[in-house]
Amino acid sequence: MKPKLTLVGAGPGDPELLTLKGLKAIQSADVVLYDALVSTELLTYAPAHAHIVFVGKRRGRCEFVQQDLNQLIVDYALNYGHVVRLKGGDSFVFGRGYEEIVFAQDFGIETTVVPGISSSIAVPALAGIPLTCRGVSESFWVLTGTTKNHTLSKDVGKAAQSSATLVILMGMQHLAQIVAELAEAGKGDTPVAIIQNGSTPEEKIGLGTVDTIIEVVEKEALANPAIIIIGEVVRLHPSYEKGRMERLSALSY
Repeated sequence: MKPKLTLVGAGPGDPELLTLKGLKAIQSADVVLYDALVSTELLTYAPAHAHIVFVGKRRGRCEFVQQDLNQLIVDYALNYGHVVRLKGGDSFVFGRGYEEIVFAQDFGIETTVVPGISSSIAVPALAGIPLTCRGVSESFWVLTGTTKNHTLSKDVGKAAQSSATLVILMGMQHLAQIVAELAEAGKGDTPVAIIQNGSTPEEKIGLGTVDTIIEVVEKEALANPAIIIIGEVVRLHPSYEKGRMERLSALSY
C-alpha cells in the first residue's frame, strides 16, 4: 500500500465534463475527498472499498480549515493508500490545489495532478459566450472576486482599465464594489453576464450592463455559485441577436 495523492479537477459541475484521466484516478482510489461543487454522480465511479469523505463548504461553513484538510490528506494517504482529492473546476485556478500538493510532498507522498476544465472558460462557452472573438476581444482576465482576506482583489480595478474580457469567480458578495470599479473606469454601458450553477440543470443566467446588473441579479434572484463575465463578448450571447449579427457581419473572414 503505497501512499499517493492525485489532485483531480472535476470540471464546472456537469459530470460528463470530467476528463478520462480523472475518471481513471477515481476508479483506482482508496479514498475520495470531495468538495461541495463536485457532482456526487462522480462518486459512483469509486471502488466499493473506497472511503468517501465530504470536505467542502456548505452554506458558508467549512468542514475543515485548510491546514486541517492538508493533514487529513496526508493521514488518509499514509493509512489507506491512494487519495483522490476531487475539486470543482481546475485545482490550480483558485482551488488551493498547490498548497495541498506541496504539503503532501513534504511527507514524501507521491503526487499527481489531473487538470480539470475550469468554470472560467467552460461556463461562458456553454452559454454561447466566447471569451475571445476576433474583432471583439483579444484577451481575457480571470480574477478572484474575494481574496484570502475576504476583500475584493485590487486587480479588478486594474483589469477595468483594459479592453479585455473579465471573468470574475467568487465575486457575488462584492458585486456592488465590482460594478463601482467598472463605472469609475467609464464602463457603465459594458455588457455583463452572470451565470449561476453553470453547466448543470439548475443553471440560471442574468444579462445586463455594468449600470443595470445589480437590478438584474435582484430580479432573477441570482446567487452563488456564479461567475461574472464583463465585456463586449457578452453581446454575442444568443439573447443579443441583433447586436450579435452586427458584430459577426463586421468581422473580416
